[in-house]
Amino acid sequence: MTPETTMQLAIATPLIGTLFIVLTGHRPNLRETVTLVTATVMFLLVASLAPVVLAGGRPEVVLGEMMPGLTLAFKLEPLGMIFALIASFLWIVTTIYSIGYMRGHHEINQTRFYAFFAVALFSALGVAFAGNMLTLFVFYEVLSVCTYPLVTHHRTNDAKRGGRIYLGILMATSICFLLFGMVWTWFEVGTLDFTTGGILAGKVSKNVFAVLLALYVFGIGKAALMPFHRWLPAAMVAPTPVSALLHAVAVVKAGVFSVLKVAVYIFGIDTLHELGSSEWLQYLAGFTIIAASVVAMTKDNLKARLAYSTVSQLSYIVLAAMLATSMGAMGGATHIAMHAFGKITLFFCAGAILVASHKTEISQMKGIGRAMPFTMVAFAIGSLSMIGLPPTAGFVSKWFLLQATLTNGQAFAAAVIMLSTLLNAAYFLPIIYAAFFKEPDATDGHAAHGEAPGAILIALAITAGGTIALFFFPDLALGLAQQLVGGAG
Repeated sequence: MTPETTMQLAIATPLIGTLFIVLTGHRPNLRETVTLVTATVMFLLVASLAPVVLAGGRPEVVLGEMMPGLTLAFKLEPLGMIFALIASFLWIVTTIYSIGYMRGHHEINQTRFYAFFAVALFSALGVAFAGNMLTLFVFYEVLSVCTYPLVTHHRTNDAKRGGRIYLGILMATSICFLLFGMVWTWFEVGTLDFTTGGILAGKVSKNVFAVLLALYVFGIGKAALMPFHRWLPAAMVAPTPVSALLHAVAVVKAGVFSVLKVAVYIFGIDTLHELGSSEWLQYLAGFTIIAASVVAMTKDNLKARLAYSTVSQLSYIVLAAMLATSMGAMGGATHIAMHAFGKITLFFCAGAILVASHKTEISQMKGIGRAMPFTMVAFAIGSLSMIGLPPTAGFVSKWFLLQATLTNGQAFAAAVIMLSTLLNAAYFLPIIYAAFFKEPDATDGHAAHGEAPGAILIALAITAGGTIALFFFPDLALGLAQQLVGGAG
């Protein structure tokens, strides 16, 4: 089977799976088996493409032409390979987790949940494989729309309000800014194809270049750069597996992936560096990192704290892209993978605590580590990764990000990374300390009496183990990131 055929089958697999999930919805065991098989098949197809990309192959498929030079097309390159591997693998893990969570928490509309989750992975893979901005935009918008029913899963007034904020911000930014920037780019240079070195170099004035950059960066609302970040905390009304999808598997990763891809293949990191057009966005990304960290410290609700932590962590990748250096791009690409495993572990832990003890507030979790030691050890591993301490994956990507700032004399960016690391520690370590070393409240009527269901613990073991494994075996992520910057110049 050719790589081109494999790409098409990988994207078609979740759509086919969606059909069978709906057809087997009245038989939960079969429905969940179908979901697991679909996720596994998709991952195996995606993984089979990694050796091709590492060997320098760039498989390409043209689906159709809207007008001369404007096509819907797939082209797999190193950054897309990283995103596709992460999304497809974590779909398997999230499905295992969802089986325990959705049943343990007695969630309604479970068939709808699994079906829309599969469509979301179809969209995410389309974003990863996109060969030009038009294709990326189409799948980016589908991803926004198909995740709306997941965000509003509970159908309560709070869920509907959160869903309106979620969809409203994402659609408004993409249509008002991103689409406008794409149309402008098309009229300026006559193409939207992702091209090594960028398509705008030498084609537009410095002022136009700077305005287009702002339109693209703000238009990619899924990157949650302030002030267009409120959709992410608002979406926390969703079930925990949806939060995992938003924060680690597909949605926010599609955002920062798109920012980095645009920086490398539309604007070109060399041109960005020469013109200095991205410098002010470095300051905005730095502000987002610090401000979101400070807000996270004020949140007692665990999912809210994790949400603002995500806003902060995403801007590491935006900052990396806006450094406009090869080392920065490499650090940003690596952080996409490393952050995914750590953050999904933390959300899985939040859901496990909710299922086992019905607790949502950090202040309620004193001593919970004694009743749920496995869950809280996993939480500690995920927290260390967010802080950037060894032996966890977060250390690897933060090391490259810090190197990128110091090598190029970016004092502001270096200071932001170091200060935010201290803030990460300030809002994660007290949770771990209280869980293991403080006495539970005597009046607590919802003390945990054990761990969450086995399926949840299996998923936690995989993601927490993966967070450590990526520290010792980062070669695949680093190899793809090196190819990205090697081809970017």
